[in-house]
Amino acid sequence: MSTRGRLHEIVERFPGRRVVLYGDLVLDRFVLGTPKRISREAPVIILRFEGQRDIPGGGGNALANLAALGAAVRPAGVVGDDEAGAALLAALAAAGVDTGGIVTLPGFRTVTKVRILAGGAVSLKHQVARYDVEDRLPDHDGWHAALLARLAEIGAGADAAAISDYGYGVVTAAGVARLRAALPSGVLAVADSRFGLAALGEVDGATPNLEELAEAGGATPESDAEVAAAAEALRCRLGARFVVATRGSEGLTLVEAGEPALHLPVFGTDQVADVTGAGDTVLATLTLALAAGARPRAAAVLANLAGGVVVTKLGTATVSRDELHRAIDLAPFVHD
Repeated sequence: MSTRGRLHEIVERFPGRRVVLYGDLVLDRFVLGTPKRISREAPVIILRFEGQRDIPGGGGNALANLAALGAAVRPAGVVGDDEAGAALLAALAAAGVDTGGIVTLPGFRTVTKVRILAGGAVSLKHQVARYDVEDRLPDHDGWHAALLARLAEIGAGADAAAISDYGYGVVTAAGVARLRAALPSGVLAVADSRFGLAALGEVDGATPNLEELAEAGGATPESDAEVAAAAEALRCRLGARFVVATRGSEGLTLVEAGEPALHLPVFGTDQVADVTGAGDTVLATLTLALAAGARPRAAAVLANLAGGVVVTKLGTATVSRDELHRAIDLAPFVHD
């Protein structure tokens, strides 16, 4: 069977694969407006409100991508008992995610990223401002105990696990250890951490971007060889089987124990519409491919294709299996 054929076969095995997503759940709120005039009170544009879109962000975006690709997702995360939390749960449910196991924490403000987008009525809207609503999780461990119990429950029947750490305190080393202990033998856990990958304990794979790779290694790698060396050093430090370093417009690099480094160019056009959440799409696709039986090299190719597709869409977005099949057929670096 051709390489394309193998990749198509893996994607066809996506539906129903059981994937745990342990991470920080974020509400991405997009407020849309049309420029009206310059304010007389301050040198700012007044927008006429057009509408609002609430989309799962952070680990929630990875959840939505998993669901869009057909996975049976099992979330482990926390939201507040506020309006934003209810909106996030509703958006996840609309995306096909079973939200029953998500912990709702009284008094906690759901992490929310509010983006203000402006543009003409028939033109593309561009982000002109953003503000974030962030909160600290309470010191008492009631929420953490509930989360640990949830991880033990859902990990036992998983085909793979994704860990999405945006630094808001939900993901802990204790949680990662509990999840890994619950996973069946041979089931892989892949982590994406914004600030503390090395502090999460042992994982099977990781998906750092160049900034995170630089933070781990002390210098920003630039050439293929430098990226591969930095990724290999991180892999050894984590005790991981593989590391996928995402490189923006340069594609991605995979290093795997006992294998030569694999450098994949970016897929698709260089006319990027929006990179918001692209890392979540890579994490979701990579983990689901592993759940479907792919080896890390094939999983990295599919994740690279998915990332190339999603950046052509505005806002926080997902990729479908049909889009992934089309990308497999079109990618010049996938061989027949």
